[in-house]
Amino acid sequence: MGNAKIIDDRDNVIVAIDEIQKGDSLTYVTNAGGEESLRTKDAVPAFHKIARVDIAQGEYIVKYGEYIGLASSDIKKGEHIHTHNVKNIEKS
Repeated sequence: MGNAKIIDDRDNVIVAIDEIQKGDSLTYVTNAGGEESLRTKDAVPAFHKIARVDIAQGEYIVKYGEYIGLASSDIKKGEHIHTHNVKNIEKS
């Protein structure tokens, strides 16, 4: 099962199942049944998001296969994603 979860294979984030320490290895199962791993760059509280890939400033944050925000700065694979580096999407 691993210590993180991907909700939709289109997501560029994974969700920590437990509290994660900086440098921990995360393992998660993709919806296709494959297993992927990455090393965290930050401590991450349980149920918070972690970048699955590098995300450039201005790119969409994708969770549930949907856009949930924009990166307010460059986010490297393995970094914690939260209000400090994500801005809301303006809806019209």
